[in-house]
Amino acid sequence: MFFRRLVIDQRVRLKRAETQLGRYTGKRSSTELGPSTFSIVAYDRKTGDFGVAVQSKFIAVGAVVPWAKAKVGAVATQASANVSYGPRALDMLQRGLTSAQALERLLAEDKQSQVRQAAIVDSEGNVAVHTGTECMDWAGHVTGDCFSCQGNILVGKEVVVSMAEAYARTNGDLIERLLAALAAGQMAGGDRRGQQSAALLIVREGGGYEGFTDRYVDLRVDDSPHPINELKRIVNLYDMTMLSREAASNLIPIAGPVARSIQRSLKALSFYRGSVTGIYDEATKKALRDFVNVNNFENRMHHDGLIWNSILQYMQHSAKVDQHQKANRKR
Repeated sequence: MFFRRLVIDQRVRLKRAETQLGRYTGKRSSTELGPSTFSIVAYDRKTGDFGVAVQSKFIAVGAVVPWAKAKVGAVATQASANVSYGPRALDMLQRGLTSAQALERLLAEDKQSQVRQAAIVDSEGNVAVHTGTECMDWAGHVTGDCFSCQGNILVGKEVVVSMAEAYARTNGDLIERLLAALAAGQMAGGDRRGQQSAALLIVREGGGYEGFTDRYVDLRVDDSPHPINELKRIVNLYDMTMLSREAASNLIPIAGPVARSIQRSLKALSFYRGSVTGIYDEATKKALRDFVNVNNFENRMHHDGLIWNSILQYMQHSAKVDQHQKANRKR
């Protein structure tokens, strides 16, 4: 029921936005606008996580658009981006202002507010978003429960609508939902200039490396022909290295065919020099430990005769790539 209401409400809002915002004033070229892009800001009530995901035909968009602080809020600042919106909004939220109050103050203090696009979500899940009347066609936004999707220089309103629909219907944690929204936005046409960079920022209190920061996920693809696909690949690798999100059902006993596969792969990668026996002996255990340590997968190492399926697949893929590279060098 919520999903239907979201889509219907936003179609009405987007129709209004299309009239007011979906136009080019002729005052500036697209190269003057900075990170014109599409993004999503969101708050997960279940975990308390805040996140921002973004893609743009702009170098290193992750250095400009996404801002977030655990237990405080998240901000996306784009179009002719005023990067100070990020830290200033977070400071205001931390001092007790709502997202709407923070955004109102930012815009009131900015003489160029009509070339800006910004979205803020606070610790109560309140969303405030602004698309200036001088942002380039197509520019607009869609808001839902604890999230907002926005973009400018897009192929059309279907980009942000598709993002909102994907976020609302996707199961899983904030990582999965934000990536689903990005992918849906690109599938709908995305930035009409093309693709170049993407970023994913998710904050959680004590969620960073060894618990010293709130950077639960802070990943960027600064320059790529397919930045969202590359971002997904990096997220998967980061997950294996730093997080513990894989379901326990993905733990596989190391025996028989699995043990043989491990031995073959580790042999191809020069970690194992014994025979492929299918027996998980001490030599195989040491080779697996060495592989895990070299690849920084220590937090995923099991000492009970089990291996994560993600580690097994990564090992198999690495062996194939290594063999392919060796074959090419021989030619």
